Amino acid sequence: MNEENTDGTNGCSKVRTGTQNEAALLALMEKTGYNMVQENGQRKFGGPPPGWEGPPPPRGCEVFVGKIPRDMYEDELVPVFERAGKIYEFRLMMEFSGENRGYAFVMYTTKEEAQLAIRILNNYEIRPGKFIGVCVSLDNCRLFIGAIPKEKKKEEILDEMKKVTEGVVDVIVYPSATDKTKNRGFAFVEYESHRAAAMARRKLIPGTFQLWGHTIQVDWADPEKEVDEETMQRVKVLYVRNLMISTTEETIKAEFSKFKPGAVERVKKLRDYAFVHFFHREDAVAAMSVMNGKCIDGASIEVTLAKPVNKENTWRQHLNGQISPNSENLLVYANKEESHSKSLGKPPTLPTRLNGQHSPSPPEIERCTYPFFPGTKLTPISMYSLKSNHFNSAVMHLDYYCNKNNWAPPEYYLYSTTSQDGKVLLVYKIVIPAIANGSQSYFMPDKLCTTLEDAKELAAQFTLLHLDREHSLFSLDLCRRIWRK
Repeated sequence: MNEENTDGTNGCSKVRTGTQNEAALLALMEKTGYNMVQENGQRKFGGPPPGWEGPPPPRGCEVFVGKIPRDMYEDELVPVFERAGKIYEFRLMMEFSGENRGYAFVMYTTKEEAQLAIRILNNYEIRPGKFIGVCVSLDNCRLFIGAIPKEKKKEEILDEMKKVTEGVVDVIVYPSATDKTKNRGFAFVEYESHRAAAMARRKLIPGTFQLWGHTIQVDWADPEKEVDEETMQRVKVLYVRNLMISTTEETIKAEFSKFKPGAVERVKKLRDYAFVHFFHREDAVAAMSVMNGKCIDGASIEVTLAKPVNKENTWRQHLNGQISPNSENLLVYANKEESHSKSLGKPPTLPTRLNGQHSPSPPEIERCTYPFFPGTKLTPISMYSLKSNHFNSAVMHLDYYCNKNNWAPPEYYLYSTTSQDGKVLLVYKIVIPAIANGSQSYFMPDKLCTTLEDAKELAAQFTLLHLDREHSLFSLDLCRRIWRK
């Protein structure tokens, strides 16, 4: 440890020597009976705690703590976090210098304790003027594997991943929307632990690793936001996947109404999945049991409860530039397939005045240039192989969105009118050919612009937001990763 560190207990700012640090930590260990070990850049307190029997707590019991003062240690932090419940393990990330790295992970023995810690300790003033951040942490055991040959079956992918990596538990493979005998070109691989997944990622990530002669893409899966049990108990909407593209909403409604005529309120389908809304929850639960695994138009369907989200709060967050419009938070109902989707990134709101009002603007995206030296090797690529953070335009995002859904490009139709002061005002109508025959034949914003670029950008932005809000989707082809780290 450092020779000197400040001790901020009770707001004091006195110097604490390395010996005093050690004494304080030893006193904590003696008081609690927990062990403490430092390894791989982190110091682990507990894990398990004294007297613990059985497996570790389940996923969802750990919280992430950020903005910790660099000279604050377990003897100060542990008592604060014990207020929420029994700590299973406290992991403080450490620098070689002996200071902490400003963040930690706290695992409680139950999910309820973790949720309580978030409620009472997020934005907690840990020292005068120093506020910590606390949020849920999910120990990621899942990798996204892309560029897999589409003819490969789940069993083949599972066997191959077991050959090249250790600790594989399962693989998740989704069938193509247009050909149920093929996969969608990617899979999710579940490992027995975060460490096993991390080791596999380290082995596969360089980009030179090949499966079946194909260079694969590897990354962590993105987190799937959990919905609390109380909210799920009120859900009366089912998510149905693996449908045939040709299957109609009328057919789905008829099939789900067979067990109880009149139980289905409405059906919303797009591509190869749908949301079935029921009047009563008990009918939705009963239909899920009856219909899961059944065949409709020759396709074996999967049926689960849809995941509701707080649309009002997340829509407000979007307008404040805090989340991307295609985040699963924005979906009226997020389902297993769509919540796997990798965010396209938020299309920027226009920093121009629209009808006399400033449109909200998200934080500035970092943009810079680098010198192009003679002899620099260039490789031809497609824009669709890039990641979402390479795009800063809603027009580009919409084109990317359509491509990933295997749709034809959006069609733009320009219209104009004249303002009272004689200005030419412009607006674009956008048609998505793949869904033009549905309930929404076109998309057109309710604001006019004075420049062509702004009109096109606003129309694309409006279309992306409307697709999210109305259709509660983000295509599985946009999937990139579920769960974290």
